[in-house]
Parts: sequence; C-alpha cells; structure tokens
Amino acid sequence: MKSLMTLWSRLHIEMVRSLGCASATPDRKTVRFRCEHEGLSFLTITLPAFGKDFERSLDAGRLDRSLFQGFTWKGGLPAFLQGFLGLVFHRDSGVLLDRPDPYAILCVRQLTLMFGKINLPCSNARVDDAFRAYIQCEKEVRQRDKSWTEAEMFRFRQMSRLLFGPALAKMDSDIYHGRYLPKHGPGSTADGLRGNAKFKNRIWTDRLESYFPAGEMLFYNWAFAQLDDVNHLEPGAEIPVKVITVPKTLKTPRIIAMEPTHMMYVQQALMEVVLQYLEGDDFLYETIGFDDQTPNQRLARQGSRKGDLATLDLSEASDRVSNQLVRAMVDRTPHLREALDATRSRKADVPGYGVQRLSKFASMGSALCFPMEAMVFTTIIFLGIQKKLRTSLTKRDVKSFRGKVRVFGDDLIVPKEYAHTVIEELENFGFRVNSGKSFWNGKFRESCGKEYFDGTDVSIARVRRLFPTSRQDGQEVISLVSLRNQLFKLGFDDTVRWLDSTIMDVLDYFPYVEESSPVLGRLSYEPVKGDRTDSALQIPLVRGYVPHYRLPVNSIDGADGLMKWALKRGDVPFADKDHLHRSGRPKSVYTKLGWYPAR
Repeated sequence: MKSLMTLWSRLHIEMVRSLGCASATPDRKTVRFRCEHEGLSFLTITLPAFGKDFERSLDAGRLDRSLFQGFTWKGGLPAFLQGFLGLVFHRDSGVLLDRPDPYAILCVRQLTLMFGKINLPCSNARVDDAFRAYIQCEKEVRQRDKSWTEAEMFRFRQMSRLLFGPALAKMDSDIYHGRYLPKHGPGSTADGLRGNAKFKNRIWTDRLESYFPAGEMLFYNWAFAQLDDVNHLEPGAEIPVKVITVPKTLKTPRIIAMEPTHMMYVQQALMEVVLQYLEGDDFLYETIGFDDQTPNQRLARQGSRKGDLATLDLSEASDRVSNQLVRAMVDRTPHLREALDATRSRKADVPGYGVQRLSKFASMGSALCFPMEAMVFTTIIFLGIQKKLRTSLTKRDVKSFRGKVRVFGDDLIVPKEYAHTVIEELENFGFRVNSGKSFWNGKFRESCGKEYFDGTDVSIARVRRLFPTSRQDGQEVISLVSLRNQLFKLGFDDTVRWLDSTIMDVLDYFPYVEESSPVLGRLSYEPVKGDRTDSALQIPLVRGYVPHYRLPVNSIDGADGLMKWALKRGDVPFADKDHLHRSGRPKSVYTKLGWYPAR
C-alpha cells in the first residue's frame, strides 16, 4: 500500500504545481492518516465514492451536502481537495462555475478514481453479498415475469418487429437450413474443460439434438461419428452454469456464470448468425455495437459539448434480461426461438444457495448474452422515444434517430429530450438505471471507458494491480508499465519519472519504444531510434523484455484434431504451430529479455 500512497502523493504534488493552487498539504495528510486507520479500502472504496459524488455534482450543477459522506466541509466545498474543487465550483455557494477548469476536473477524477478498479479479491462478506444480490435479482425477474400485461408485451413485440423483423427472418432461415458453424470459446467452462480438451467433449443434451445433432456437431463427418460414446442428458440431468465472482472493484465483485462446454459450443454458432445480420443492416450497425466502442465514445463527447445526448448506465443489466422478453422478441421466428431455447442453460449452481432455476435469459458468460441484451435494450429505448412522442413510430421515424441512439452492452446513448421516458420504460421492464453513472443535465458524459466534460477528454489512468516486487511478478510488471505510459500521455511528467525509477528497480532494461513495439518500454516525446538495426528488415531494435505466456499442455490428434481444423475460421493457418499440443487461457506470464523492434 505504501507504493500506492506514494503514487497518490506524487500526482497530487504535480497537479498542485500545474494548477498553481495554494498549499494542499492537508490533502496529503488526510490520505496518509485515513490510510493508516482505514487501510487499503480508503484508496479503493472511499476515494472512488468521493469521485462518483463529484461526477454527480457536475451533472447536477452544484455540490450537495448529502454527498461526500465521511468528509468535512469548509464553506460551500468539501475540505478535501478544496484547491481543485474551487476551480470547478464556487467556494461559497458550491454552484458550478460558468467556466469550470477541465484540467481540475481531470485531476479530481484521477486522484479519487484511479484505485477504484484494482484487481484484488473482495472480502468474503462482500462476495456473500454479491451472491445474495444475484439470488434477489433472480427473484425480482421472476416476479416481473408474472406481472406482464398483454398490452406491455404487445408493445414490446411490435417494436421488436419494427426494428429487427428483416434481420430476425434471415437468422431464422439460416437456423432452418443449418447455415452455422459451432465454435469453442477460450474461457473456462462449468465442466472444467479447457483448450483442446473441449474437442474431446462427448456430453450433449436432448434439447440440443433437434437443431444441433451430436453426429454433426461433435464429429468431422458421419464416418468419424462414434455416437455410442455420446452421453445425452435429459433436461433434468443437464449441467447447470457455474456462478462465480471475478474482480471488479473491492466494493463489489462481478458475477459471471461459466457455461457447460457443449452449451457454449453451440451458443458461439448462434452468436455468429445473430451478429452477421445485425451488423449487415446499415441502421442496426450504427445503432448497436459489439466490437468497436469508439462510436459510443464519440457520441458521449458530442453530448458533453452540445448537451443533446444522454449517457445511461444499467445496474445488473445482463441478470435482469428476462427470458420471456427474449421469447417475445423472436416469437415469429420459430426456428430461431427454438434454437435459442435449446442453447439456453436453465439452471445455475450458486455458492451458498445450490442449484437454482433461472428466469433470466442468461448471465454474463453466455455467448448469446451480449447480443440478445443489446436487442432488448434497443427495443425498450425506442419504446421510450415512442412514449414521449405519443405516436406509433414508423420505420422512417426509427431511421431518423440514426447517429443519436447507440447501445454497447449496458452503455446506452439516447437524445436528451427522451432520457426520462426511456428510463421510465427501462424500469417498467424490470431494469435498473444507475443514477450515479447516468448523465444528461450538465456537461459531463461517460460511455465505454471514456469521460468528457464540455467536449474535453477527462478520462483517467487506472491502477489495475499492486506494484511488482520483482521481475517474476509478470502481470504486475506489465500493468505498471501500462500505467506509466498512460500517465505519460496525460502529461504527468514528474510522476512518470518517479515511476521510471520504480520500474527500473525490477527491470534492468527499460528502453524507449513506440506504442506498436512488443517491448515493455516507455513512451517518449522524442522519435525512437533504437540501439541497433535489424540487418534483414532494416528496422530499429532495442534490448528489453517482452511478455510471454505459458499455455496449458493438452494434446489432441486424430479425429479430434481434424475437427479443430475443420472449425477454424478463415484461410490463414493457425498462428501457433504447437496448437495441437498446447492451448487454452495462459496459466502464467513471464518476461523474456532479447532484441526486439522498437516500433
């Protein structure tokens, strides 16, 4: 923790000097005192709460004394970071200045939020609370399912058809004609299979058989099919998804669910079909994002400058997508509907609660979770717009919102004048809008990892891991080098020089490189020349460390290896010539010293 406190102090001193603030020694004393008495949680929980309250105040246009709990006030501002806050809000009234200093806003956000998402395990009590919330969320989804009115479902179905009718029909046709290809994902599964071992899977379900016959899905062709080896599970015997937590913040872990190997295998096939036709439609391509976050970020910047767009964020978004809503959306495409149902896990094994039957469509972890929730959210957004306009939307009306509505996961962007009715409809359909991360009143906007104030980028660098103690701490070394370069791009040169010396305590080679270099190196204002030249390629080389990842050993050959080759996408050969022997998520990372390209 000492290194984190030193980092905070270094940044604070540099920021005070840059802004010309009066002495801010009390800020550093506050951090030191509270860290000594509260521990790491002050940096990772208390300070981020201060930062979130600061963002809410930017949106509200004033500081509210009901916020910033645990911090004393002096005049119209919290005493902590008052030198920075006084460049954003009036010192006496706490009202937003006519021309707030964007750099001061960046500084407050950097000092308060940078430790909020550090990759550390939560306490057992917080993990238990997360599982309890998962169960409670499931109960609420089930209760909401029982209260749908026919009028609500009719409106939802009608809007879904207006938005997705042609795309859904094409998906349905592909499912009917078998135009899909299964795929194993890289992640962990509920049954513990990893990498190449997934191609040895011989577990199937009766529900999958109607649209995804085991003889066609598990074997290269019928000549290789060994159906006697396949274990078909009846619905009551199916493997439930395995609910686990992964680091998100020290306040609350992220809940995900690991799907069984056979379910994820066919979910990937359906996902490709769905994405093909969503991305193949010009309007939907501009409205729903799956790979590229920059359109959301660009619109968030526009909204911060012009005030015309709102950025909304949902809490527990995936876990609140009811299966009934998904079924209503695809009710006129029977083959797609049945395929979605066949590939949906119906039960979840929740620690402390046992196996639970699910009302949600899927938890985060299913390959179909992301695209289906995006379609549901898009439908509800346009229901909110329709509610505000008090008239039924036409296809032409919908297309008039091109470039004004954008959905990427649970990051939603809508025109400001429709924000309230969109929120009303989202909540009516069982979703929760995160008021602390949704903005439309002021000039602050946030979407897909980027934040803006009045068109100025005020995004910060985040500390993702603790500082390394040796070069053997591979992940920590990589993270610290990344942090150094992010702070360099933000212009915190004094702090960067301190980080350089800290990094060189664990890396005896830390050369200057360009961003495209594979080397763990430092960015510079000067052109990178390198220390020698590659005689064959005529490119500059530097001596430094490059991350390498150890893949698990799990060999396949014969029919299983042939199946892996048959399912490969594209014409390019496998990048790893050893892929039949090693595969899966890396178990560890190490750094290797050598001569590598400087750019």
